[in-house]
Amino acid sequence: MHALVVFESMYGNTKEIAAAVAAGLGTRMAVEIAEVGTAPTTIGDDVSLLVVGGPTHAHGLSQPDSRRSAAERVETDNGVVSPGIGLREWLARLGEMPAHVPAAAFDTRIKGPRLVWGSAARAAEAKLRKAGAQVVAPAESFYIKGPRGPIYPAIESGELERARRWGERLASELPH
Repeated sequence: MHALVVFESMYGNTKEIAAAVAAGLGTRMAVEIAEVGTAPTTIGDDVSLLVVGGPTHAHGLSQPDSRRSAAERVETDNGVVSPGIGLREWLARLGEMPAHVPAAAFDTRIKGPRLVWGSAARAAEAKLRKAGAQVVAPAESFYIKGPRGPIYPAIESGELERARRWGERLASELPH
């Protein structure tokens, strides 16, 4: 049994948060982390926890147009981390999940009221429920300073540690 962490990331911020969540989960269980374009769309019986995360675009999950716009702002030769499909499309392709699989969702977004910035995690959580997942924790947001891309340190101070602790808490609260 292991946890599967699936993430979408444009500039690398959500990838860093996903790695911190995986590190927290890893204190209690084996963890597989997958970029959304390479993540399996069938959740096997060996998955004991599914965690998904993505950046908040236009108040929710990214869409092809918002990803294209974000990619145009990348000023490095490396491009974006998730150049293909986004979490929205992956969740739409996700087959019905085994009933026993608990799930949780997180996002990265600009710090401020959710009413103003929205939440990709809330949208992902609804799609997880539709796929039959048992959501075991409220959607969680981790904060960035702004849509600056990979050149600037954009993750708010303390958020990586908070993400690690959130992952640890998720793992510790799973029924054994």
